[in-house]
Amino acid sequence: MDDQSRIVITGIGLTAPNGNNLDEFRQSLLAGRSGVVDYNIRYMGDVLAGVCNFDELRYQKRKEVRRGTRAGSIAVYCANEAVNQSGLDWENVARDRVGVYLGITEHGNVETENEVYEISQFDYDTKVWSHHHNPRTVANNPAGEVTLNLGITGPHLTLGAACAAGNAGFIQGVQMLRLNEVDMALCGGVSESIHTFGIFASFQSQGALAVNEDPTKACRPFDVQRNGIVVAEGGAVCTLERLPDALARGATIYGEIIGYAMNSDASDFVLPNSTRQAECIHLALKRAGLKPEDIDIVSSHATATHQGDIEEAKALASVFGDCPNLAINNTKSFIGHAMGAAGALEMLGNLPAFEDGIAHATLNLDELDPECKLPQLVQNTPRQMERVECILNNSFGMLGINSVLIVKKYSA
Repeated sequence: MDDQSRIVITGIGLTAPNGNNLDEFRQSLLAGRSGVVDYNIRYMGDVLAGVCNFDELRYQKRKEVRRGTRAGSIAVYCANEAVNQSGLDWENVARDRVGVYLGITEHGNVETENEVYEISQFDYDTKVWSHHHNPRTVANNPAGEVTLNLGITGPHLTLGAACAAGNAGFIQGVQMLRLNEVDMALCGGVSESIHTFGIFASFQSQGALAVNEDPTKACRPFDVQRNGIVVAEGGAVCTLERLPDALARGATIYGEIIGYAMNSDASDFVLPNSTRQAECIHLALKRAGLKPEDIDIVSSHATATHQGDIEEAKALASVFGDCPNLAINNTKSFIGHAMGAAGALEMLGNLPAFEDGIAHATLNLDELDPECKLPQLVQNTPRQMERVECILNNSFGMLGINSVLIVKKYSA
């Protein structure tokens, strides 16, 4: 691949339930520190959730926070952190050549639920309905809020890709850079899902909402005692650039995106399909010019649902069964399922392994489900690796959407 087509990560901004920057997040993952807590949501009462605690006012005024959305505030925080951390001379960046591509699972439900509840207190008089409703609930809102905050005049898209969306944001950014549509991309995913009771109620009605007396032990991917999803919020945004541009300004390069794939199950609304997942992984490997044994860490998607974990385990076994040196881990076990942000956060949680050589553990994996038997799983204790050069990140979602991203340690 020519250098103009090589796309690298040069800045990272994130908020997770257990950290508000990459260093905090990584230390929590290595220390086994969960971000899942008791949480109360309207109509549902007491549930469990991964809750972020970042400074909304670091990059926004109170008026902007009130007018906008929680997903927008998360996106604005993460995008500003990424820009600042990248070392860019932002004032001299051609902002018409910057694109913003953020993945989401769903958007607008929080505001709609809140506003319906508000008018219910006034006998459903629509005179009290917020005039901010439309700009809050349009699907492009989170990415659009970033452009308003940072003065970006290039293209912006919010990509609805269910829980495959975090990877989808990166994939869109890579493609737009390679097409020369932009010179820089702010990419990733965001989620405000814990602020809507509907998502909790729906998972509960499906028998897929996790319960546990100890919140930190509630999310148990691949464990025989797993009983469902822990809903989480969060965000992760990176600056992506073409390699020559990054080198020309002396940027720190955190990794190079060398492969990706997306496909569809076309088989069920919610039940995953291991065959299609395996095909997506193989396609990403092919595009990266890699063999399964070239991958050092697989960041699994597993959400701690019964059948979902089994299907992904089948897919991983079919692709990586002959790779004994591989490490497979899971980040949701620490923070819950951050929906649209999940893939982006999970990739970034593993990215520092290029430097420290450690595969973080899968938390709460006390008794491996025999139907999820993967000998490469990193259980409860981080694993020191002999080599970490390639990381593969799985991210799958409802309606059968699958995404895979491969990131490589940068070398000239």
